[in-house]
Amino acid sequence: MFTDDQNAIRDAVASLCTRFDDDYWLERDRSGEFPEDFYRAFADGGWLGIAMPEEYGGSGLGITEASIMMQAVAESGAGFSGASAIHLNIFGLNPVVVFGTDEQKRRMLPPLIRGEEKACFGVTEPDAGLDTTNLTTRAERHGDGYIINGRKMWTSTAQEADKILLLARTRPRDANKKRAEGLSLFYTDFNRDHIEARVIDKMGRKAVDSNAVFIDNLPVPEDDLIGEEGKGFYYLLHGLNPERVMVAAEAVGLGRAALRKAVQYANERVVFDRPIGQNQGIQHPLAKSWAELEAANLMAFRAAALYDSGEECGAEANAAKYLAGEAGFTACERAIMTHGGMGYAKEFHVERYLREVMIARIAPVSRELILSYIAEKVLGLPRSY
Repeated sequence: MFTDDQNAIRDAVASLCTRFDDDYWLERDRSGEFPEDFYRAFADGGWLGIAMPEEYGGSGLGITEASIMMQAVAESGAGFSGASAIHLNIFGLNPVVVFGTDEQKRRMLPPLIRGEEKACFGVTEPDAGLDTTNLTTRAERHGDGYIINGRKMWTSTAQEADKILLLARTRPRDANKKRAEGLSLFYTDFNRDHIEARVIDKMGRKAVDSNAVFIDNLPVPEDDLIGEEGKGFYYLLHGLNPERVMVAAEAVGLGRAALRKAVQYANERVVFDRPIGQNQGIQHPLAKSWAELEAANLMAFRAAALYDSGEECGAEANAAKYLAGEAGFTACERAIMTHGGMGYAKEFHVERYLREVMIARIAPVSRELILSYIAEKVLGLPRSY
């Protein structure tokens, strides 16, 4: 399925991840400490720029190679804690790559690629959710720049971030012909004199913080506006399909990690003088998970190949995210059930996998909205939302 060079990427990333074993991630899950040494290892290895242009210090590879890398991270047992620690660095500044000026690319991309700066994503809002065009955070002209006020929700790594990719309204919603107009995209300093980030205590992935963000009179220079004013939502779309593909690849990776744990336990656990893996009641669910994960994986890399070829991939990227989220969740659930009571114990790790894989069913877009999108865009049914 992959070239020799692509397989070499998988092997190199998997080898790097062996330095961060199950006990490492269990401790991060307990303490909530950001995996800085893990992040630094990937930065020092040049991996953060895998899909960034070579002229700015990246490797110039595609979303296919980035997805191979992120899947290997999740599959190592790092799960979404490991993937989310570096996720945004991989794809988040795609709008800058596509729509930024040469000066912006020179200024913004190399520090991110080298791991000198961390970025977070300020899009979702408490009262907007998936209805991005309804957001209310506003950016008002002030001298040679803007003053931004508003709130953002579920902003990952805001406790660690130096920069924020921020979507804000520069024209009132009722002043636009289309709902998606009037929103502008900024990449600017995460200025803690004007931004407060409050950690959300959540179900899983404790080592990578999620936050409610409050923005109060944040000054932003005009040079931090990406592209044209009012077109930020359209620019943001260029990062959505790659994100869906990578989340799908990560979900498959975590599902594989869970399946590996389940198979190992089923071979070792003896009940009634036989390994439990000899029983079809154990075998069949695990075999089904293997098939479901492999099918989702094919859709994910089909979408990646289309994106890298410059072709439309919206349906495939969304379908991949849906299928992988479901297959990953089911594999993690079955891993716990295979372990029986011990699946509930943290020392066997599969309960952490289940808590983390829930992310792929919820974010960055819900299962239900994906199905509505496919119904409309692929099947030609009336729009329902």
